Amino acid sequence: MTNSKLVIAALIIALLSISRAQAQVTIDVSKITCELLVLYQVTNSDNIAIWLHGYYSAKQGTVDTQAFKANANKVKGYCGMNSKVTVMQAPKSRNFARV
Repeated sequence: MTNSKLVIAALIIALLSISRAQAQVTIDVSKITCELLVLYQVTNSDNIAIWLHGYYSAKQGTVDTQAFKANANKVKGYCGMNSKVTVMQAPKSRNFARV
């Protein structure tokens, strides 16, 4: 009788742990095109803009919180006009500063 109780308890624990497991999504940002960003086909464009800002700020060693919203809008504006470019290439473009 104790073996059957152990088996049932183990099954309940296993089922509870499965229901608590959350899916993790990994995104390769280097493959996201501006078209995907603008059309929200990967995630909210603000999420990508936040990631890009953090990525490029970390390379410089500083984070300019005042410039964040302006830079996010520049990425979205540039991507609206250049759908085939990847979001990683956008800030490096010569035309990016003009947006």
